[in-house]
Amino acid sequence: MSAVKLLRVSPSVESQEQTPVNPERIISGAPLERLNNVFTNTKENFFCGVWESTTGKWNLNYTEDEFCYMIEGKAILTDADGHAEEINAGDAFVVPAGFQGIWETIGVAKKFYSIYEEA
Repeated sequence: MSAVKLLRVSPSVESQEQTPVNPERIISGAPLERLNNVFTNTKENFFCGVWESTTGKWNLNYTEDEFCYMIEGKAILTDADGHAEEINAGDAFVVPAGFQGIWETIGVAKKFYSIYEEA
């Protein structure tokens, strides 16, 4: 039996292909995103890695809990009541399951993420 090893998460997404955000969700812009999911648990309900996007604004509808740490850039998250929070590099935040609102990336934003979804 081999030992379980520590997994380091690098902020790199350069080797990942840019893909468009789902057009049905877009409010403005033509945002592209890159995702480097580096870990999925055996139950396939916990994930972590790095995500990056270019400028744009789109709708959110969270079914999962997500912890994030903004590595680079700036984003604005607006909840369903219209309350906006500016997120900048160095900020950590949680988006709870059930959150509905808007994500807006200003420039290029990159974050570490950790997602838990109820089975």
